[in-house]
Amino acid sequence: MLHFSNIPGTPRPAQNFLFIAATWLLFTSNLNAATRDELLAITPGPDLAGTATIQPVGQESFRQIVANAPVTKRARFAFGKIQFNTEWDLAPGQVPTNDGLGPVFNAIACAACHINNGRGRPPESTAEAFESILVRLSIPGESAHGGPKPLENYGGQLQHRAIDGVTPEGRAIIEYTELTGTYADGSTYKLRQPTLVFDSLRFGPLPADTMYSLRIANPIIGLGLLEAVPTELLYQLADPNDENRDGISGRINHVWSSTGQQISVGRFGWKANVATVEEQNAGASLGDMGITTSLNPTDNCAATQNACFKAAQAHASEIEFQQEFFEQLTRYVRLLAVPAQRDSDNPEVQQGAAIFRSIGCVQCHISTLKTGAEASHPELASQTIHPYTDLLLHDMGAGLADNRPDYLASGSEWRTAPLWGIGLTKEVTGHESYLHDGRARNLSEAILWHGGEALAARDAFTGLPGSQRAAILTFLGSL
Repeated sequence: MLHFSNIPGTPRPAQNFLFIAATWLLFTSNLNAATRDELLAITPGPDLAGTATIQPVGQESFRQIVANAPVTKRARFAFGKIQFNTEWDLAPGQVPTNDGLGPVFNAIACAACHINNGRGRPPESTAEAFESILVRLSIPGESAHGGPKPLENYGGQLQHRAIDGVTPEGRAIIEYTELTGTYADGSTYKLRQPTLVFDSLRFGPLPADTMYSLRIANPIIGLGLLEAVPTELLYQLADPNDENRDGISGRINHVWSSTGQQISVGRFGWKANVATVEEQNAGASLGDMGITTSLNPTDNCAATQNACFKAAQAHASEIEFQQEFFEQLTRYVRLLAVPAQRDSDNPEVQQGAAIFRSIGCVQCHISTLKTGAEASHPELASQTIHPYTDLLLHDMGAGLADNRPDYLASGSEWRTAPLWGIGLTKEVTGHESYLHDGRARNLSEAILWHGGEALAARDAFTGLPGSQRAAILTFLGSL
């Protein structure tokens, strides 16, 4: 549970709860946003991102600027794209604006994890290094701002690479157990359940109570639009106590916002543990590449790693990701477009969409949201979008649980993943890896892992005849 008394500059707990209650009443009593039923009544069209939607362009489909952006923004977008693809160098480097990698790190560029701006994947063998997947670490308790508590000897993320003179922390290996099951029509399926094994740990054993979680990189299309969804709409969609008794109780994660210096609504990351696109970029820069920003000006060294601290001291006075360059990176990510749905007039796609709705998938993967009149860029404002997410936390059951809390998110809660663009995954990235740890090798497996609040929908899927299951997959493949 988040203890507000641990957060500098925030009121005591009783004051905070009164503030949250008053805020909740304000949101729910003065709403102009559409209700859940009104949103569900909207039939999604092929323009998944409203007037910002682009037409797919093959492998480059996730790397385009929103369609309604003026020509005057395209040069800065291109400059931000350069920042996203830049491979960072050791300091001092030949290009001072792109040096400062590490001291410990997982990747050398944003693009190394987000393959063509799409999702990452787990290694294909135990011999392959982690490239677009990482391991979060924590122990019971909370950080200063209420988030996960890092380990003293390894911090909050296992770093398997380091600069010269600094020791990498170790490596993780994923082993799989094969599970089998049967659909109601008698056809069988196979799933793989991952187990994490740690190897070559250089700073002592992990504490016995260590909690860890595998995470592949998320696709980054449409983030600016999701950021522009009004907070009050998310409060309205939330049903933390399942007051309508439909078995679905979406919750908002309240997280620390470094830009606002306050508790804010989380909407990004696998557990909705990040409030803004800017903070997502800054967190990844530091956590994945060891690159400091104005939001995270201190290098990423675990408390007991002396060589890391010594290396960091050599550049402690410098912000490695210069602010004007970092701002262009954030602009780039906010303005990344969502491709249009394909084959929306295909009868099988339409049948799949109807079945997807009828078995209850849209209760979490809500098809329609609306962005507010105020947004980081005018192109993102006042759009009717179809991301197929409510941006809320849902209990997904023991099968997907990582048993690692993150702010208010429990060990079995995950944010509803947006589905727009999911059908382009293989074309864009060259692989299919779904769910937070990439265990699902196709969309059927991803559905079959659903439990908890999604168990009824999952069971309905397994009970369908093969032709109707195929129609759902054809629909998802069109998004």
